[in-house]
Amino acid sequence: MIKREIEDNIISSCFKGKIILLLGARQVGKTTLLKEIIRKIDVPSLWLNSDESDVLEAFSAAATSTQLLQLVGPNNKLVVIDEAQQIPEIGKKLKLLFDTYPHIQIIATGSSSFELQDRTSEPLTGRKITHHLFPVSYKESVDNSSALEAKRMLDTRLVYGLYPEVYNNPGKEREILLEIANSYLYKDIMQLEGIRKPVHIEKLLRALAFQVGSEVSYNELAITVGNIDTATVEKYLDIFEKAFIIFKLPAFSRNLRNEIKKGKKYYFYDNGIRNVLISNFSIPEMRMDKGALWENFLISERIKQNNYNKNYANSYFWRTHNKAEIDYIEEKDGVIHAYEIKWKEQKVNFPNSFRSAYPNHTTTVVSHSDFERFIGL
Repeated sequence: MIKREIEDNIISSCFKGKIILLLGARQVGKTTLLKEIIRKIDVPSLWLNSDESDVLEAFSAAATSTQLLQLVGPNNKLVVIDEAQQIPEIGKKLKLLFDTYPHIQIIATGSSSFELQDRTSEPLTGRKITHHLFPVSYKESVDNSSALEAKRMLDTRLVYGLYPEVYNNPGKEREILLEIANSYLYKDIMQLEGIRKPVHIEKLLRALAFQVGSEVSYNELAITVGNIDTATVEKYLDIFEKAFIIFKLPAFSRNLRNEIKKGKKYYFYDNGIRNVLISNFSIPEMRMDKGALWENFLISERIKQNNYNKNYANSYFWRTHNKAEIDYIEEKDGVIHAYEIKWKEQKVNFPNSFRSAYPNHTTTVVSHSDFERFIGL
């Protein structure tokens, strides 16, 4: 059992007069985490899996508060509705349960924010607390073993990522990643109306995997995939984000005329998923893309920690038309923090144009020798 960073936050959120939404990609450990939470809270509870046809049918048919109470049981104090995005009008039904039976703590999970959040956002305004669960963080790997062991396994994490099943089964990483990619990665995406050509999805994700750390052009992606327009590319990328496969860094721009203003970069939440898409499991030192691999790992870990610690910073990259650039920017409370990410320790001169345009800034170089602080250790 891997102790997850948000476990205590979820427990402290229970029985505080809010529905709890737990969002995250399939296979990141939502079920395992909640079963551990149920064990620790130790109240009468019920688990309903909406992937099961009878549960889905019963929820779909329940239209009144009485019918819903019969479904969740009058004596249960804690009810988990797993993969709740499958249920039609789930937002209205959660609201009805919450308003009629406030003594029942409801936890609803979803593997795709485009379904669960979009269907619950309006009905549950003021009634919910949302938590996100990601693949195992590097900090969690330290907490569950040791700093020395985590660093010793760093190259393995860069290649195979940190999905819980991958983490817990050394020696079987490749076959597990292939199973996750083939059985779960596209499951929610393919259920969406209008997604009829899985080959386009696979080609687009593969193209993104090859472009990690580079600025992305929708037009170039459309040409690479073939038989697809830029509007469809943009739509698919938005879906990939909402399915917790990738996340976007927009370009940072405030003052300079020649700054890139509408640029974007995409990163994967997990290095293993990125590598299985391009079928490359070589060790980092032997790879041409080790810099991109390192950058994806560190920025994704930073995003995890910002989310878990409720560090409400805005994240960007920075680049000018003259090719001056900075890998990662955070803006918080009026201060701009600039980071250059390097595979090996080296001196970096941050662009003078950036320094002069943004005097209220800090600069940091992140490398193998000191990356721990950057990712929350």
